[in-house]
Amino acid sequence: MLYASCAYSCVFHTLSDDQKTLIETDLFKQMIDLFVVTYGHDFDIVHNHGLWAVAAVGICGYAINDQESVDKALYGLKLDKVSGGFLAQLDQLFSPDGYYMEGPYYHRFSLRPIYLFAEAIERRQPEIGIYEFNDSVIKTTSYAVFKTAFPDGSLPACNDSSKTISINDEGVVMATSVCFHRYEQAETLLAMANHQQNVWVHSSGLTLSNAVEAADEIKPFNWGSLYITDGPQGEKGGLGILRHRDAQDDDTMALIWFGQHGSDHQYHSALDHGHYDGLHLSVFNRGHEVLHDYGYGRWVNVEPKFGGRYIPENKSYCKQTVAHNTVTVDQKTQNNFNTALAESKFGEKHFFNVENEKLQGMSGRISGYYEGVDMQRSIILADIEEFEKPLVIDVYRIQSEVEHQYDLPVHYSGQIIRTDFEYKTNSTLSPVGESDGYQHLWNLGSGKVEGSSLVSWLVNNSYYSLITSATADSEVIFARLGANDPDFNLRSEPAMIMRQSGKDHVFASVLETHGYFNEEFEQSVNARGLVESVNVVADTVDGTVVRIQTTTGNTYHFGISNRAGEAQQSEHTVGEFSWTGSFAKI
Repeated sequence: MLYASCAYSCVFHTLSDDQKTLIETDLFKQMIDLFVVTYGHDFDIVHNHGLWAVAAVGICGYAINDQESVDKALYGLKLDKVSGGFLAQLDQLFSPDGYYMEGPYYHRFSLRPIYLFAEAIERRQPEIGIYEFNDSVIKTTSYAVFKTAFPDGSLPACNDSSKTISINDEGVVMATSVCFHRYEQAETLLAMANHQQNVWVHSSGLTLSNAVEAADEIKPFNWGSLYITDGPQGEKGGLGILRHRDAQDDDTMALIWFGQHGSDHQYHSALDHGHYDGLHLSVFNRGHEVLHDYGYGRWVNVEPKFGGRYIPENKSYCKQTVAHNTVTVDQKTQNNFNTALAESKFGEKHFFNVENEKLQGMSGRISGYYEGVDMQRSIILADIEEFEKPLVIDVYRIQSEVEHQYDLPVHYSGQIIRTDFEYKTNSTLSPVGESDGYQHLWNLGSGKVEGSSLVSWLVNNSYYSLITSATADSEVIFARLGANDPDFNLRSEPAMIMRQSGKDHVFASVLETHGYFNEEFEQSVNARGLVESVNVVADTVDGTVVRIQTTTGNTYHFGISNRAGEAQQSEHTVGEFSWTGSFAKI
């Protein structure tokens, strides 16, 4: 309806009066009636789908000169600007930083109706000042999508999301053009357009295209490190992103997620896009996502695959906690896989400090996602001279008064090259578990570890090593997706599971990027990394200290504050170690 209305407005002047009457009376007015009367109970829903509904009716109203319908689209069926309508959508749908709870995939989908309707409003009713409405929320929410993008332009798969959707999406291209034309002619928008190699066919696109052509040099886009709040008042956790660009313009990016659940149980089940992924970690460098989650389970528009709809495994695996890089407790999913319960929970920022580009840190907390269990995850991006790329230091602290089994899944791509521990592979495969997503993971093999474990793998032209602290009876399980999948709906992807039992526990890991491989020219350099071991040497209510030892004989210590709020900024003394601030290289 939205696109048809736009098209009608373009050919209106070429039609006869009889044709106009036929189209408007027998098509558009009937469709408007369907939206605002027959399905009026859904029309005012403040949601991504609601944006499409109001934009469709509003643009249709403009196209057929039906101002009454336009007003309903703008102000809601009650015309109160609060219970529904486009202005209510823009006022209520996003956090103060512009974030949308369903995540970047569905957020970028909302940009199309926003910009199509906004442009129509600006032309027909400029007195509304739609682009200045609510402190220029259209700009704010567009930038929230832009700023989450990985360096290759793909968008993080928070909640239901395609792994391939990117800033090349039509809505993001429209937003880039209009933001440059109407808000600010920023270099980062030029860089985005240069990456997209596309603009909106519109006056704003011409402005941007001319600017790109006139630019002497355009470096790859980089939004820097940032924290984006979630929730109507920014009170429901958020998304932390650390970025580092080296001299070769290669970007390393780490992301952790601890916002609200991406669904509302009051809506139709088809709108239930939330994943149980609190404190998930994604890492990107050297042109690809190194640590990732699965994204959604859907062969979109592939009709033979369940009609292109969401596959059953989207619920049985993709939404489950084990499908993400975050800790599961007793092989169960966060919040008992209950949407209503999950909606009542959200994380909180522990700290976010990026003042020193060579030592950046962020941390989030979640509580009660598992009964009686508190979790804190801290990520430090440390640019240290002897390493090729910044180290990603991951400290996952768990507290409970009851003993549990803790699993930390690590989803990666590539081929394992070596380990520093012995393991046994299974000649007969069986699933890792029976439910909560575990039933879809084949148990390929496992090994007991003490002190710390090292696993190296190769993907594309780069080597990666993950070194993780371990205590007595720690275990590393090698798994592969595909069990209990009779229709071959799931991609076959590898994973590791770091397993430990206890009450309180700290998983401390270091991800090291190293070396180069080129099969064509038979070149392999630095296939072995420098990090030899990682250990937790102290952990108290005040702080946690992690030791990293290298094959070159160097030892590094990092301290992380476990204190809340301003108390983080005072001096910490944990065992023999002292530092000041939320985190530090000691």
